[in-house]
Amino acid sequence: MSIRNIIVEPSEGGERIDIFLAGKTGITRSQIQKLIEQGNVFVNDKSVNQNYRIRTNDLISLNIPEKQDEGLIPENIPIDILYRDEHLIVVNKPAGMVVYPAAGHSQGTLMNALAYHCDKLAAIGGPLRPGVVHRLDKDTSGLMVVALDDAAYYNLADQFKQRTINRRYLALIYGNFKEDAGEIALMIGRSESDRKKMSTSVRRGKEAVTGWKVLKRFNHAALIEAKLGTGRTHQIRVHFASIGHPVLGDKTYGKKVEVEVKAQKKIMFPRQMLHAERLDFIHPITGEHLGFSSPLPEDMAERVEELQKN
Repeated sequence: MSIRNIIVEPSEGGERIDIFLAGKTGITRSQIQKLIEQGNVFVNDKSVNQNYRIRTNDLISLNIPEKQDEGLIPENIPIDILYRDEHLIVVNKPAGMVVYPAAGHSQGTLMNALAYHCDKLAAIGGPLRPGVVHRLDKDTSGLMVVALDDAAYYNLADQFKQRTINRRYLALIYGNFKEDAGEIALMIGRSESDRKKMSTSVRRGKEAVTGWKVLKRFNHAALIEAKLGTGRTHQIRVHFASIGHPVLGDKTYGKKVEVEVKAQKKIMFPRQMLHAERLDFIHPITGEHLGFSSPLPEDMAERVEELQKN
């Protein structure tokens, strides 16, 4: 039995517990209801029913029975490894690859590949995501660091918490800015209308800061550099969509999947045009500065070239 504790944030109160937990954990609503019926869900150490509406600062304890065979299945999936030692590994994740197994994609993930290619993984982070201190969305490409031992995990997690890790993204966004650079500082919280999405239109959320700079301008689009001051879920995608410049190809926020460049000519964007291009941090054991960069993936580079021609 694994135990997961969740504290209800001020922006999350008032929702039915089964809906809340489904959105928060990725477990289906029917499975959550079954866990509640089995007495595996507690609020402030008391059992509740599925109609209970959560309140700010509620401590929810979710007891999840573990399957006997639960664990990473090593798979011989080719991955682009930029750096590896006994403590950590840095990879260039392709778009379309999920970081770790969850409902709906138990295999074919980055962690399945790392379980095959690495002699060991950290014990911390859960049986299906050991050593994962940050992640990229399925359709976001680029750089990730994963801890291979517990000491590296704790140190890297602290660097992320202290915001000393430099993360730079490249994105193709819809429309154009009047300015050449700027900053978006809008709080982000879980959407009150769709718990699977994040939003800046919340009564209470968490601080979120994204710096940006225009690198190239096109008709109805721009290539920008974005730097994270904080690390909220879907932060770049939510921030730029909220100011009317969604990431092109993002089917969740903004939904701008094409740009009309000439009469009867459009450029299509089959996935969100977001790439983690730069990653800098201090090696958790040696104290050495490590810096990595990743060029634009082929699909983004091709669309930049198309936009330039039109």
